[in-house]
Amino acid sequence: MARLPVLVLAVSLAVLAWPASCKSVRSVLAPVTKDPATRLYTIPFHYGANIVVDTAGPLVWSTCTPDHLPAAFPCKSDTCRLANKYHVPSCSESAADKLCDPSHKVCRAFPYNPVTGACAAGDLIHTRFVANTTDGKNPVSQVNVRAVAACAPSKLLESLPQGASGVAGLAGSDLALPAQVASAQKVSNKFLLCLPRGLSSDPGVAVFGGGPLHFMAQPERDYTKELAYTPLVAKKGNPAHYITIKSIAVESASVPVPAQALATGGAVLCTRSPFTLLRSDVFLPLVDAFTKALARQGAQGGPVAKAVKPYAPFQLCYDTRTLANTRTGYLVPAVTLTLGGGKNWRMDGLSLMVDMGPTTACLAFVQMQGVKGGDGSAPSVLIGGFQMENTVLEFDMKKKRLGFARLPSFTQCGQFNFTTRSA
Repeated sequence: MARLPVLVLAVSLAVLAWPASCKSVRSVLAPVTKDPATRLYTIPFHYGANIVVDTAGPLVWSTCTPDHLPAAFPCKSDTCRLANKYHVPSCSESAADKLCDPSHKVCRAFPYNPVTGACAAGDLIHTRFVANTTDGKNPVSQVNVRAVAACAPSKLLESLPQGASGVAGLAGSDLALPAQVASAQKVSNKFLLCLPRGLSSDPGVAVFGGGPLHFMAQPERDYTKELAYTPLVAKKGNPAHYITIKSIAVESASVPVPAQALATGGAVLCTRSPFTLLRSDVFLPLVDAFTKALARQGAQGGPVAKAVKPYAPFQLCYDTRTLANTRTGYLVPAVTLTLGGGKNWRMDGLSLMVDMGPTTACLAFVQMQGVKGGDGSAPSVLIGGFQMENTVLEFDMKKKRLGFARLPSFTQCGQFNFTTRSA
C-alpha cells in the first residue's frame, strides 16, 4: 500500500491573491475517504478538516470564523444569482426577500445539510483550494484553485462525519466544485469519482477535469478508456446527476415493474445516501424477483440461503454461513440496470450484499419512506454510495453523459498511487 502524504485541499477563508504563474491545465486530484460512522465520503479541506462529498449539492460551503470578510458580491450580480439558483423546498430561509444581507448590503447564499435537510443563511466568500495536479497516475505538483463558497453556522454540521467542516457540492451547477475547478484551471467541466470499497483505510480518488486514471495493480491500464456511457438527463430546478433506467433484470429475467414506473421521477446518483433507495413500485417487485431467483439457485444445487431477522433499514438478510463467497462477493443473483443508450450496469454480490453482523449480510437496497409508488416528485431509483464503490464514474457536464466501469476484482479504488512525483 502506498503511503498517503498530506494532500491538502485547503480553503483559506480570506480574500487572497493568486499568482499569475498558476496556469496549470492539469486536472486536480483529491483523496476520498469513507467515514465508518456515517458511511459518507469526504475529501481533505483545511488543515486536517474535511468536507463531505455530495454529488447532488449545488454549492461549496463550510463554517467560517466570526471575523470572516464577506465577498462584495452585489445582490443583483451573476454570482449571487447562481448561488441562489436552486432552492431546497424545505428551506424557508431562502425567500427572495432574504437574499441581501441588510447590514452589509451584499449577497447571501443558503447552504443546506444534505443529511438533515437543514439550511441557513450565510455570506459568500472568496476561497482558495490548495490541491495537487495529477497526470492520472500520481500527484504531480501543488496548485491553487480559486473558488467561491458559502459560510454556514456550525449547527449545520449535525449528522455529518466528525471533523467535517462543510460540504463539497459536485452537482451540475455553476458554483459546484467541478465547474469552479474547470473555470479556474481551464480544464473540462467533468470529474472522475472512484469511491473506496467498504470501510478500508485506503482512500479512493476524485479527479476534477477528467482522466486518465490508473491504479497500481496495472499501472499502464487507463480505466477512462473502458468507460461505457449513458446520457445525463437535465431536471428542471434540480442540478443533481440524473440518468434513465430502461429496465431492471435479476439474472437474465426482467423485473416486472409497473409500466412507466422507472420513467416516472427518473434515477439519480447520490452519495448522500449510503445505500440505493427505490420507490415502493420498484422496490417490491425487485425484492420479490431477487428472493425467487435466490431460491432457484439453491434448488439447482447451489447453497440454500437461510433468511434471518433483518437489520434496519433492510428487508432481506441472510446467514452468511449459508452463502457461498467468491472473488465477486457472495454468490447471489446479479442485478442489471439497463440504462439510456442501451448500456448495462451490472451489480454482483460485492455491490448487492452488505455485512451487518458477524454472520449476517443484507441486500443493500432500501425502500423509500414517505413516498408513494408512482410519485413523480421522487426519483424511482436513487443510486447510493455503496453501489458506486469500486466503480470508476465520470460525470461529464459538458458532454452531458455519465461514464462508468466496474473495477476488476484484483483492483480497488483504494489503489491509486498518492506518492508525489516530479512533473
